[in-house]
Amino acid sequence: MRVEELHQPTGRVLVVVCDKGDEPVTTIGAAVRRHDLRAGRVTAVGGFQEAEIGWFDREQGDYRHIPVREQVEVLSLVGDVAARDGEPTLHVHAVLGRRDGSTVGGHLLSARVWPTLEVIVAEVAPELAKRIDPATGLALISGPGR
Repeated sequence: MRVEELHQPTGRVLVVVCDKGDEPVTTIGAAVRRHDLRAGRVTAVGGFQEAEIGWFDREQGDYRHIPVREQVEVLSLVGDVAARDGEPTLHVHAVLGRRDGSTVGGHLLSARVWPTLEVIVAEVAPELAKRIDPATGLALISGPGR
């Protein structure tokens, strides 16, 4: 893994380049914790050799796991960083492209990078941070006045 911290007037930007075989949820999570980035937007593109995504089942209060056991393009990976129990927590969704052009998407639970995953984490102002909603356990925008 290679990480570079960039400073912009609107906040820091972390550039995380995941290498072949890296597990992105773990790798990106470690980078935001190391740099103490507690509120941010996440975007990425690249590829996975396999992945597991999830669909949040409201009635069960948990994710249904959807295994993806093939090489896929990461067409879109978007999400956020929010504080949970005082620690930065990553929450990302992915749209994955299969060899036949079809897609599958959901909450990214785990994956193995191949050949790379290029991630941008842009810090946002704390007042725009997401907070954990006690009723659902999900990170939701708290925003000013909430």
